[in-house]
Amino acid sequence: MDEWSSAKFCDVANLVLGMILFFSPWLFGLSAGAQWQTASIAGILIAVLSIAALAAFAVWEEWLNLIVGLWLIVSPWLLGFQEDVAMTIDVAIGTIVVVSAAFEVWLTHGIRRIRASH
Repeated sequence: MDEWSSAKFCDVANLVLGMILFFSPWLFGLSAGAQWQTASIAGILIAVLSIAALAAFAVWEEWLNLIVGLWLIVSPWLLGFQEDVAMTIDVAIGTIVVVSAAFEVWLTHGIRRIRASH
């Protein structure tokens, strides 16, 4: 598997995670409030950034996905979620998005270093 197919796999995975996150209030019966809004907005952002990266890759899209993922990880404590399910969903999806985006950033910088050395 070459570096571009790895990057596209990460973007597709993030797109699926964004869709799951967006629909999680309905799928998991989350109550209205901060957890519902966070899941909806972050899900849309992750999905849109992933589609943009699939259409025309740019490293800034991965940095934004990284930021959204970090927000998901800390949002349950900052916003005071009352539901354990919402907290678990946000932290789990946020962690996967952060790891995936960081991997793509690392992959992109590794490619640039290899090309610069040749």
